[in-house]
Amino acid sequence: MEREKLEDLNREIEAIARAANRLKELSGGIQAVERNAARILASVKMLKIEVSDLLEVA
Repeated sequence: MEREKLEDLNREIEAIARAANRLKELSGGIQAVERNAARILASVKMLKIEVSDLLEVA
């Protein structure tokens, strides 16, 4: 995969992470929102690991 596409992916992943963190901030203690945002962040972490590995190789 082209490095440029990987960098685009990385930017989008970071945007998802920012949005999930913002959801947690705005949740006002609503457990369903907090738990689901945490799940999103766990998935984002895996995406970051995978994309970072590819960026190192590219």
